[in-house]
Amino acid sequence: MKTPPISASAPSQALSQTLSQSEIIDLLRQHLEAGCNEALADSPQNQFEVSQAASAKAGAKTKAAVGAGTAGAGAGAAKPIQAKPKKQKQEIVRPKPASSTPEAPAPDANLIAQSATTLDALQQALRDYDGCALKQSAKHTVFCDGTRGAKIMVVGESPGADEDRDGRPFIGVSGQLLDKMLAAINLSREENVYLTNVVAWRPIGNRNPTAEEIEQCRPFVVRHIELAKPDILLLVGGVTTKTLLNTSTGITRLRGQWTTYDEGGMNIRTLPLLHPAYLMRKPQAKKDMWADLCLLRQEL
Repeated sequence: MKTPPISASAPSQALSQTLSQSEIIDLLRQHLEAGCNEALADSPQNQFEVSQAASAKAGAKTKAAVGAGTAGAGAGAAKPIQAKPKKQKQEIVRPKPASSTPEAPAPDANLIAQSATTLDALQQALRDYDGCALKQSAKHTVFCDGTRGAKIMVVGESPGADEDRDGRPFIGVSGQLLDKMLAAINLSREENVYLTNVVAWRPIGNRNPTAEEIEQCRPFVVRHIELAKPDILLLVGGVTTKTLLNTSTGITRLRGQWTTYDEGGMNIRTLPLLHPAYLMRKPQAKKDMWADLCLLRQEL
């Protein structure tokens, strides 16, 4: 155990001024009994005063540092960094370089179709026509099937996968159902029925053709009807009926009654029919189809 600091230079003189000799001896004896037998300094130090002085010195340094920082801020010290707002990217539209050769104008479907004077010429013109993007993905240009010069002309919507592979209209499942229905009233493509479509190329995925695609192909089917010169038109499906009759009325309201196809001054008896694919989805509509076929049979 360490003893409190006591002066070693004049211990008897310093202590004799406050304590008697016997008291000094007794005090030393107590230190020895307590194990305090080692002196650390020549003169005593008040540790409480030393602790208070150290605290005061640390406080002074802190104030000085704060004062220096405040003063430095006004003299060009680093300012707090603020997050900059994110700038929105602006899309830069660059003008396309001018082509050295002007783009070829879109082919005039009306002019091309009307220039054909026979069915064979119209078929070749349709094969050469590049004004419809459907042609790029199709395998065949589906033009016609059946008996040319027949009294009855069937017009469908667009080829399906089977028609695209074979190149003839109405040969898939829907076409086979149509053949059976026509056979029920003694009609067949081999003898007295001629078939075609509004659109000559299959839309990918068997979707309905768009209004633009129909408009691009319409002049050819109009010319097709003019050259085929049927007595009766059977318009199969809503797309066909709306396209050739220039109407927005649905097929379920138009079926079951005769109308007239009068495009280009023609006057042809026309009967809208439900599409065979619709009958396959809704078998309960077959009775309506049979009623329409009976209506057709009365005109034969």
